Amino acid sequence: MISLISSIVIVSCFVFIQAQVYVQPEQVHLSYGGDPSLMWVTWVTFDDISTAPVVEFGIGALSDTLKGNTTKFIDGGTQQRTIYVHRVLLNNLKAGQSYIYHVGSDKGWSSMFYFTALKGVDDNWSPRFAVFGDMGNKNARSLANIQQETQHGHFDAILHVGDMAYNMDTNNALIGDQFMRQIEPIAAYVPYMTVVGNHENAYNFSNYVNRFTMPGGGSNLMYSFDIGRAHFIVFSTEFYFFVEYGWQQIANQYQWLEEDLKKASANRERVPWIVTMGHRPMYCSNWDSDDCTKFESIIRGGLPYIHAYALEPLFYKYGVDLELWAHEHSYERMYPLYNRTVYNTTDDPYHNPPAPVHVVTGSAGCQENTDPFVPNPSPWSAFRSSDYGYSRMTVHNKTHLYFEQVSDDQKGAVIDSFWIHKEKHVPFMRLYEDEANQPPAGHYVPLDMPTPHWFKGKCKKCSQL
Repeated sequence: MISLISSIVIVSCFVFIQAQVYVQPEQVHLSYGGDPSLMWVTWVTFDDISTAPVVEFGIGALSDTLKGNTTKFIDGGTQQRTIYVHRVLLNNLKAGQSYIYHVGSDKGWSSMFYFTALKGVDDNWSPRFAVFGDMGNKNARSLANIQQETQHGHFDAILHVGDMAYNMDTNNALIGDQFMRQIEPIAAYVPYMTVVGNHENAYNFSNYVNRFTMPGGGSNLMYSFDIGRAHFIVFSTEFYFFVEYGWQQIANQYQWLEEDLKKASANRERVPWIVTMGHRPMYCSNWDSDDCTKFESIIRGGLPYIHAYALEPLFYKYGVDLELWAHEHSYERMYPLYNRTVYNTTDDPYHNPPAPVHVVTGSAGCQENTDPFVPNPSPWSAFRSSDYGYSRMTVHNKTHLYFEQVSDDQKGAVIDSFWIHKEKHVPFMRLYEDEANQPPAGHYVPLDMPTPHWFKGKCKKCSQL
């Protein structure tokens, strides 16, 4: 009889513990709602909570309550693991005000977190960003510094330019869970804005699409938002490579990009800076047989032979100021650059540049280590480093944007920095309508080798090609 009672108690305790663990909120992260009054809160449980997810929040006390919705996500791996993703949209936030919050339900609650609502475009502030790509679950060299700087209040938002966890689907998506726990000390405190990369491709990018919540209510693959005086445009370079998921998405994205750029161009008096974020770069000088190194980038020049949906002419047409990339496990800053023509003949090429500025920042750390460079880069390469590290960016005002690179190998030293200074934010062709005002001399760099068929490229980071 005693043995039977003991068995019942053990089984009951096991069921209780299992229930508590599987409905306990975890992987809490924020994302900007596209308006200073809005902030998304997203988290997961591993059992259905059978009720609406809740965020309790407020200024100094948990005085307000909002409910959201739950999505059942089944990973495509062999175990078909089920993850319940909970989303709540906080609204009526006061710009610049600090809030405390926690998430959960009557089944269990998270720890207490806090955040500061972003300010509006007209609030005369200078938002600060951490910018990086290619940060994995293993060897995430920049993670500790970014965690610390975030919790010291150094950033208003995080921009992760593709390739996370390596990979979120690995080991039946357990690596994705581990990575989301690793970034919680960052993402639970400031908006964590993401870009899709090639390492998110499994099962039609399903882990990426389901785990994050970006503005616009779409698939998280393409969206835009304003923070301060900058308009950010996020898009997928992967549509051009993973065509097994459909060709039409390339055309759809191109049309969406042009419509978004038209709206942004019409709004430049209020929001002058246009910044794009895509994973695979148009230009780089890494030695890894990848797209931008060995032959013409299809992101830049469009689909093979027909050159359809080329993004470089589109971005030039609407005067994109800064193009942020990753994919290469290194940092590289370019001089102003368009159509393989570099503009670096003036004392300060970033003062009213006649073409977009490109930055590759993909050295935050992953199991594939950093990438080497070719010995003699093209003249558009202004600075490059294979140190592990991440970038910091501040949009100071309508005319000045500051960018710097931090080296983790050199204990947080700033190894590169530059200012973009622009009196006018207009399409580049309009800068020189006045005959008395001519563009600086540019140097065209021709191709030095035949262009092979694009899908035959070999890349240690892109074994699927």
